[in-house]
Amino acid sequence: MNITIYDVAREANVSMATVSRVVNGNPNVKPATRKKVLDVIDRLEYRPNAVARGLASKKTTTVGVIIPDISNIFYAELARGIEDIATMYKYNIILSNSDQNKNKELHLLNTMLGKQVDGIVFMGADITEEHVVEFKRSPAPIVLAGSVEQSHEIPSINIDYQQAAYDAVTSFIEQGHKKIAFVVGPLHHVINREYMLEGYKAALKQANIPLDENLIAEGDDTYDSGIEAWEKLNGLDERPTAVLASNDEMALGVMHGAQDQGLTIPKDLEVITSGNTRLSLMVRPTLTTIAQPLYDLGAVSMRLLTKLMNKEEVEEQSVVLPHRIEFRGSTK
Repeated sequence: MNITIYDVAREANVSMATVSRVVNGNPNVKPATRKKVLDVIDRLEYRPNAVARGLASKKTTTVGVIIPDISNIFYAELARGIEDIATMYKYNIILSNSDQNKNKELHLLNTMLGKQVDGIVFMGADITEEHVVEFKRSPAPIVLAGSVEQSHEIPSINIDYQQAAYDAVTSFIEQGHKKIAFVVGPLHHVINREYMLEGYKAALKQANIPLDENLIAEGDDTYDSGIEAWEKLNGLDERPTAVLASNDEMALGVMHGAQDQGLTIPKDLEVITSGNTRLSLMVRPTLTTIAQPLYDLGAVSMRLLTKLMNKEEVEEQSVVLPHRIEFRGSTK
């Protein structure tokens, strides 16, 4: 039998409004009355109906989080930052995987809005015009985490991906490398195509190193595609002496592929990755990385969302967090 607010009010001999004030943490309740109501709630094992409360208050204290792949350690670390800040501000999380499928992303977006979530944190590699139209139509605020929307109309938290790639390639150039490869995820993803690739090219141009398209190896963000990318690069007449990889899994694939062929890291090949997930520390040698503050990307996106949900003043809607190059064992 479901226990209702009416049952609690009757047992505690108070009004339903008083029970509601206790449940919602309203301070305008006498301590003795609060204790009596809480004792009855415990005894009856009453669980407030979030949907009913949401209808009354127009808030469900629930936030939707849409992630491409929760099994990917990159997104898992972002999600941890989101969850910690959500808990701090007493929000519950509905987490969904989109599998980087646009139709599924839009379906999940509308499903969550149908559940009356107060806001949504969205992560996706491709933010299309169709996405932007749906985001603008949303009755609840939406914040992008680690995702670029080029018109900057939707609140977002990112790093400067172009500068990060530029910094990594420049560090190779300063060590005397001229054959520098870029192992990159799908180039239809805007961060890869419009930012990281452009940073790679800009660093080469600045150093007067001709761009060799053969040194750009596109993969699908997986370990296996990193191995395949290295096989392609190793088959060139003059193989690269340094590789920038756009994520940790592909960087591991490159490094293991090279090691399997007898190369020594970093003596024969230097590698820099982007992401700084725990994977970069689990391999030997450890991976030099573009250190993205993954936890902070999630935490700051959730904090921004709380401000938007509560209609607080927001000075900057497109936030760029700092990055750095963390030098480890895969570079000299």
